[in-house]
Amino acid sequence: MTTQQAIAWFEARLAFQTDVSDVHAAMAGGDPGFTLVDTRDLAAWRQGHIPGAVHLPRAMIPVRGERLLDRARPVVTYCWGPGCDGATKSALELARRGYPVREMIGGIEYWIREGFPVETAEGLVTQPIDPLTAPVGR
Repeated sequence: MTTQQAIAWFEARLAFQTDVSDVHAAMAGGDPGFTLVDTRDLAAWRQGHIPGAVHLPRAMIPVRGERLLDRARPVVTYCWGPGCDGATKSALELARRGYPVREMIGGIEYWIREGFPVETAEGLVTQPIDPLTAPVGR
């Protein structure tokens, strides 16, 4: 492998992926410049989701995608976490339909582990920061 191949690989990853900290920072500043899409099923959505996210499971993209998303606005997908490829499958489906899209690596699992709030039926819930994923006391 050459240095140029490594550069191309990492540039491509950064072009199509983002992480929970970057998504959180963008959303905290008001309009993040993208639509955040939770690709999990309804039961998971109701259990808790990222505030400001749109619920759009992959199977519903052909049915509800046009109504919920603007093709001119970038989309960021997420699902459960690193062990789930739902966000990847949804990102592929959206890309095939002409949406500019990125995947939030880590999913809601790492969102929660980094101490960011989750919206539930009871309101916003925040878990303690997991010191294995983020600095405590930030």
